[in-house]
Amino acid sequence: MKSYIPNFLTLLNVFSGCIATVFAVLNHLEWAALFVFIGIFFDFFDGLAARALNVQSEIGVQLDSLADVITSGLVPGIFMYQLLNMAERGGWNLGFGHDMELSVMPFLGFVITLASAYRLAKFNVDENQVSSFVGLPTPANTLLIISLPLILLYHNNEVLNGIILNPWFLIGLTIFSAYLLNSPIELFALKFKNWSFKDNGIRYLFLIGSLVMLLTLRFLAIPLIIVFYILASLLTPSGK
Repeated sequence: MKSYIPNFLTLLNVFSGCIATVFAVLNHLEWAALFVFIGIFFDFFDGLAARALNVQSEIGVQLDSLADVITSGLVPGIFMYQLLNMAERGGWNLGFGHDMELSVMPFLGFVITLASAYRLAKFNVDENQVSSFVGLPTPANTLLIISLPLILLYHNNEVLNGIILNPWFLIGLTIFSAYLLNSPIELFALKFKNWSFKDNGIRYLFLIGSLVMLLTLRFLAIPLIIVFYILASLLTPSGK
């Protein structure tokens, strides 16, 4: 029975992603973000459970990527669609309603979905990404994208609002995130082989720094944490 536990956790990630998709389409981005967080939680612990129970399997690897296509691929694409739609129309709206005149520009947000799917396909056939990643992992990129409407909702700063709802900023971020997902940059993975600080110093420092930023800056900390993650990896030999 224990061999089914990791796959069950992965399916909970799929379910969370499906719920997040519905909320994102309806432009209830706060609720959508909540279920993305829940999905990423299951995404982290399914692999942890598989290693702890020693029940890693090929079907588990494939299922994990299929789950991520939804939670960390489709959903951030819809988020960016909604943000571009807000930027173009000058405020919050009800999303994909039939009474809304469709515009081409917001569909550029789905470049994130395409780049995420390609990144996950590459990950599945790359046997070198065990203790480190090549390119930004899809959950990290998703956290970056979904943090934007949360910053709008909870920080309500005119300068930040003006930047986030600038269509050129959003288009640039879409292209940049698509690049990061498939870039050759090597980034460390949060996988602990033991609890030694000597072997995991960068991971401990990253987790402590991230916690401090979250407690002091709330949702504004998320983009800074992603930048911190990339810089820490670049400054660490081989990203490990």
